[in-house]
Amino acid sequence: MPHPSLALFEVALLPVALVYRNPKRKRGMSQYQLSLAYAAGYEKSATSKLRFALVYWRLNRFTVSSPTRLPMKAAFIPQPGPADQIQIGELAIPEPGPDQVRIRVHAASVNPIDTYVRSGVVAMDLPSPFIIGCDAAGIVDAVGANVKRLAVGDRVWTTNQGLLGRQGTFAEQIAVDDKWVFSLPDSVSFEDAAACALVGVTAHLGLFREAQLQPGETILVIGGSGGVGSMVVQMAVAAGARVIATAGSDAKAGLLKELGADEVILYKSESIGERTKQLAPGGVNVFWETRREPDFAMAVDVMAPRGRMVLMAGRDATPMFPVGPFYVKECSVHGFVMFKATPIEMRTAAEDLSRWMADEKISANISARFPLEDASQAHVLQESATLDDSDRLSGKIVINMPM
Repeated sequence: MPHPSLALFEVALLPVALVYRNPKRKRGMSQYQLSLAYAAGYEKSATSKLRFALVYWRLNRFTVSSPTRLPMKAAFIPQPGPADQIQIGELAIPEPGPDQVRIRVHAASVNPIDTYVRSGVVAMDLPSPFIIGCDAAGIVDAVGANVKRLAVGDRVWTTNQGLLGRQGTFAEQIAVDDKWVFSLPDSVSFEDAAACALVGVTAHLGLFREAQLQPGETILVIGGSGGVGSMVVQMAVAAGARVIATAGSDAKAGLLKELGADEVILYKSESIGERTKQLAPGGVNVFWETRREPDFAMAVDVMAPRGRMVLMAGRDATPMFPVGPFYVKECSVHGFVMFKATPIEMRTAAEDLSRWMADEKISANISARFPLEDASQAHVLQESATLDDSDRLSGKIVINMPM
C-alpha cells in the first residue's frame, strides 16, 4: 500500500505510474488497477509528467522497494519439530520475483513428505518462519516481469513447493517460480487439483519416465487405494494397461474397482504372491511398491522377464534382495523422488495430468478436509496413518483456505 503521506491524486496515479514506467508491469497489476489507470486517462497526459516524477520517487521509496504489504494468514513453523509446533498467524504477502507468479490459494493438500520436512526427519535448510505444504491450486493475482505464459486471473495449480528451501503452500497467497505452475482447466475444482498434484506427478514420473509402461502390459500396484497408488491405478488404466491392485478392506477394493482396476487382491486374507501368479501366470511387467518395508523376494517372484520394479517409499528400509532370480530374469529396479524431476519432466507430467483431470479419466481420492486453522490436526492424521499403515486414511487430505 502507498505511504500515508501520499496525496489523494498521487494514490490515483500509482497504478498509472507503474504502467507508464514499465508497460510490462501491466501483467503484474490487478484488473482494478488497470481499469483505474485507463479510466483516469492519465497515461496519455503529458501534463502529468511532473506528478509522475513525484509519484515515482515515493513509489520507489515506499512501494516497490518495500518487502511487505498487507498481512495474510498462513500455517508455518519456527523450526522443525512435532505437529503442535505449527502456528497459524499473519505473515507479509509475498511479492513475486521477475520469474514468479503469485497465487491466491483456494486449496492445498497434505503429503507424507510434508510431515517429514516439518519434523526434520528429512533434513533441509528451511527459512524461518517456514510455511508448510507442497501442493496448491488457486488463481494468479500477480506476475513477475519475465513471465509470459500466465496472466492475472488464470486458474492454476502447483506442486514441488515447501522443499529444498522453497516456502510452502499453506497460505492465502504464495509466490512460486513460473516453472512449477501449471494451467488448470475450468472444469476441474481447486480441491481436486490440489489433491492430485504431488501424487499425480509422482505417479506419472514413475509410470512413464521410469517404468515406461506400455498399452497391454500388466501392472501390480501395492497399496492401490492410497494417494499415489490411486493415481497409479487411474493413469495405468488411461494408458491401456491391465491393472492388478492390493487393498486392505472390501471398501477399498470397491474404490479400486471404481477407479478402473481389473483385479483387486485383499492382502489381509490372500497371499499377494500366490494370487498374482493366478491372475498373471506370465508375471507382471511393472511392480509398483508403496510400502515402507518392501518384500523384494515376492516382487521378483511375480515379475515377468524384463519386468520393472518402481520404488518410491521405504526410505529407511534395508530388506534382503534376491539378486540371482532378479538378474536371471533381466529385471530392473527404479527408485526416484518427485522433487528431483527437472522442470521439463514436471511440465510433461503436469500437462497430461491436467488433461486427464479435465477428461475425467483421473479423479481425486479425498479422504478428509480441514480448514487452514486445523493444519496441525491434518498433519497428525497424515503422520499417524503413515506410521501405523492403518486404514484410517485411504486418500488425500485437503486444506481449504479462508475466502
